[in-house]
Amino acid sequence: MKYGELSLTHHELAAGAAARAALLVELLPRGAEPHIGVLLDNVPEYPLWLSAAALAGAAVAGINPTRRGPELVRDIAHTDCALLITERAHLPLLAGQTLPVPPDRILVVDDPAYRALLTPYEDARPGDTHLGRTPRGRAPAAAPTPASRMLLYFTSGSTGTPKAAICTQGRLAAAGHALAGYFGVRRDDVHYLCMPMFHGNAVLAGWAPALAGGAAVALRRRFSASAFLPDVRRYGATYFTYVGRAVQYLLATPPGPDDRDHPLRAGFGTEAGTVDAARFADRFGVRLTEGYGSSEGGAALRRSPDTPLGAIGTAAPGEDLAVVDPETGAELPRARLDTAGRLLNGAEAIGELVNRGRSSFEGYWRNPEATADRTRGRTSAQAGAGWYWTGDLFFRDADGFFHFAGRTDDRLRVDSENLAATMIENILARYAPATGVAVHAVPDPVAGDQVMATLALRDGAVFDPDDFVAFLAAQPDLGTKMAPRFVRTVAALPVTATHKVHRAALRRTGFRCPEPVWWSPLDAGPAGRAYRPFGEADRAALLAHYADHDRAHLLER
Repeated sequence: MKYGELSLTHHELAAGAAARAALLVELLPRGAEPHIGVLLDNVPEYPLWLSAAALAGAAVAGINPTRRGPELVRDIAHTDCALLITERAHLPLLAGQTLPVPPDRILVVDDPAYRALLTPYEDARPGDTHLGRTPRGRAPAAAPTPASRMLLYFTSGSTGTPKAAICTQGRLAAAGHALAGYFGVRRDDVHYLCMPMFHGNAVLAGWAPALAGGAAVALRRRFSASAFLPDVRRYGATYFTYVGRAVQYLLATPPGPDDRDHPLRAGFGTEAGTVDAARFADRFGVRLTEGYGSSEGGAALRRSPDTPLGAIGTAAPGEDLAVVDPETGAELPRARLDTAGRLLNGAEAIGELVNRGRSSFEGYWRNPEATADRTRGRTSAQAGAGWYWTGDLFFRDADGFFHFAGRTDDRLRVDSENLAATMIENILARYAPATGVAVHAVPDPVAGDQVMATLALRDGAVFDPDDFVAFLAAQPDLGTKMAPRFVRTVAALPVTATHKVHRAALRRTGFRCPEPVWWSPLDAGPAGRAYRPFGEADRAALLAHYADHDRAHLLER
C-alpha cells in the first residue's frame, strides 16, 4: 500500500489488520452486531480496517463525510455500528450530535491514544481472533465464512434516503477475482484508489481485484483532477476506477505534451459516456472500460472483445437479463441502430433492465420494503415477481448487447413518447462549449413532461442561443421530442459525494434556480427551437399556468 511517503508491504498490512481485528473483538459489546462505522477519507487506516473486519468476521459501514447533522447520525444508527473509526478532520461533523456510539468506542486514528490502544495487540496474527488466542481472555469471534457480512455500503443517495446494501465476504471475493481475471491483474500492478472508499466503486472494483491479483494499491485522500497524473507517475499506477463526472474533471484540465507519459493501462467505471471515453482515450492513450454492476450485486454485464462502441456488454454467466416494460413486465423489442450506432426506435426499445435468473442480491440492511421492491412483481398482474429489478434503463441491440440509457427516475414522457435522459445527454455532450451536461424532466403544465438541460460551460464560454439551435439541427439522431424546452447554464454541475451528477438537486430546482435559464416558449412551433432568456415575467406566467391546471405541486417532486 502506498500513500504519500508511506509504503507498506503485504506482510505489514496483514500484521496491522490482525492487530486491529484483535482490538475490534475486544471492544465489541457482547450481543452487539459486529458492525463498525468507518468515517475516513482514503487514508491507510481505511483498508487496514476493511482487512481487520474481514479477519474478525465483522462488517464495515462506509459513512459518507459529506452527510451532515441528523442524516449522518441516521446512517450510523441505521447500520447498528458498535464502533466508529474516524479522524480529527471529521470530528466537527460529530460535534453537538447525539451519537448512537459511546465516546469510548469512537476511535480517532490520528490521536496518540489510538496508538496506545493498538500497542497490546501488535503481536497478533491473522486467525487469532477466531482461534481462541485473543488477548485478555476475550471469547474468540466466529470464524468468517463466505456468508459473513463484510460491507454495508450506502447507495449514493442522489434520489432519496440512502439504503445500506449488504455485501458478504463471498460476493466481495467473487467480484475481486472476476475483475482480476478480466483485466489480467499482476503482482506488479498498482491500483490507484482516488474514488471514495465509503462507496462500493473503490472497494469492489479497485481494492478487491488488487487483493485477488496480489497487486499494490495507492491511495488518494480525495479525488483531485490536477493531482491525477502526478500521482499516477509517482506511484507507477496501472489501473484506476472512475465515475463519469471524474472523467469530465480530468478532461477539463489543461492539455500537456506529456499527457501520455504514464504507466496507466486500464480504467474501469461507469457513466463516462461514449464522447468523453473517446476524448479520454485520444488524449491520455487509455481505454476506459464501462462496466455495470451496482453495490447491490443484482445484475452484472461483462464486456467481450466484440462489444461494440457505446455498449456495455452481455449478461454475466448464470444471469438471465432482459429489457422490459416497467408497467407490464413484457420484454421489449430489440433496438434498431443506424450505421453510426445511433438509436432509431428509443420509444419502443428503452425499458428497465431486470434479472430473471439467479441473482447475487443480498438485500438491504434493516429495510425489508426496499429489499422487496427490488424483487417483487411491479405490475397489476404481479409479472416479474422474483426478478431483480435494477431501476436502470437500457436497450438491447440485435446482437444481444446491452446499452445503458439512464435511471428509471430519469425517464421522461414528452407528448406521450417515452424518452431517456441519458440518450439526450449523449447527444448534447457533443456541444463544444459544454464540459458537462445533465438532462432531466420538468413537469409540463398540462400533461407529461418537458425536457430541461443543464450545461456546464467551459471557462470563458457564453451561451449563444443561435449557435445552440444550429447545433441541435445538425444532430441526425436528435428526435423531434428531445430538444430541451429549458437550458440552464452553470459553471459546474452539482455532484454527489461519489462524484455522480446530482440530478435530484437539479430536478428540485428546475427552472426556479439562481443561474441563467434560456427557454423555447410553448408557442415556438414544430419547425424548430428559438431560445430566449427566461425572465421573471416568464416564470410568473408559467407558474400561473401550472396552477390553472392544478399541477404546481408536481414541481416539488
